[in-house]
Amino acid sequence: MWTHSAGNPGELAVYQRIISDFNSSQTQYKIVQQNFPQGSYNDAITAAAAARKLPCLLDMDGPVMPNWAWAGYLQPLGLPDDLIKTLLPTTVGRYKDTVYSAGYWDAALSIFARKSVLDKNQIRIPTAEKPWTLDEFDAAVTKLKANGYATPLDLGAADKGEWWSYAYSPMLQSTGGDLINRATMKSADGVLNGPDAVKFFTWFQQAFKNGWADNAGPVGNQRFIDNKVALSYTGVWNAKDALESVGNDLLILPPVDFGKGPKIGGGSWQWGISAGCKSTDGARAYLKFSFQDKYLTAFADSQVVIPSTTAAAAASKYFGDSAPLHPFAVLSQKFALARPATPGYPVISSTFEKAAKDIMSGADVKPALDTAVQAIDTDIKSQNGYGF
Repeated sequence: MWTHSAGNPGELAVYQRIISDFNSSQTQYKIVQQNFPQGSYNDAITAAAAARKLPCLLDMDGPVMPNWAWAGYLQPLGLPDDLIKTLLPTTVGRYKDTVYSAGYWDAALSIFARKSVLDKNQIRIPTAEKPWTLDEFDAAVTKLKANGYATPLDLGAADKGEWWSYAYSPMLQSTGGDLINRATMKSADGVLNGPDAVKFFTWFQQAFKNGWADNAGPVGNQRFIDNKVALSYTGVWNAKDALESVGNDLLILPPVDFGKGPKIGGGSWQWGISAGCKSTDGARAYLKFSFQDKYLTAFADSQVVIPSTTAAAAASKYFGDSAPLHPFAVLSQKFALARPATPGYPVISSTFEKAAKDIMSGADVKPALDTAVQAIDTDIKSQNGYGF
């Protein structure tokens, strides 16, 4: 009654522990695990849905959940409200105000820096309470470039796919724009091509023209580890390697405030129950059992991801109050914003990626954004508003 995108050995070991504990704790239900390779996971789910062979429990990337709910793959999750309320908001998946999914962890973005480098260049170390303003950030990268870093900033622009929306739409939102009008979910006009969006993407383009950033790669955080860039905009998944390489000199800094408050992306893999599940009570019993804090902490420490409850984070060797990666837990709580909960999100994301890459490469900002808005709105209209 289970399907899952195959993960790393530590993650799978925790799942096996939960399944064993659950199956040993009672005799009414039994969980059987089935894995699909992550690269073909969504295609496998689509094929199973078409054949009406979906298992009861489905693992999914949070942003695609509304599309699966709209397509009829999922039923409301039905877990107790008191459990849902303990979870980080970005680990709970809703479509039209109904909860369809929930996750054990979240990821978070940060700017990695070396304290010694900022101190040497007399650059203020920002805090969650007082992040860098955009003017401060621009001044910092300008100084770092002048003082020896040919490319002071790694924005991760060599990456592709969902990274682009996850990484750069929070900067757009911090400027005052967005991927879609979240009040209606019916149009991107005015938010993805309005004055705030033009302002952000003008800055984004300028960052590459100025040589502050490039898209040369490699993907990941290696250039920061090698001290070839001074600042790296990256995620919690790269934190352990950075910590091992940089040690106590590592700073995990908050996102830049582009004018309307700092933002980072939120929402990772989550669990749902298929619409055709014949053992709904068993599926819910298992999920409720699996959300115990001890398991969430185990996931966090085996994968270096942020637990979805405060209690689980407090017990984590990485994210507890005095732990080395605790700043990520703070950033996730204070600044994380889920991607728009609309079935049209896959089209929104791919359209955003194309527009942002075109702008990075020198395209005129406003026309590129207008083209993106037209593509998104045309898709929404073709699907009768995706239920909104």
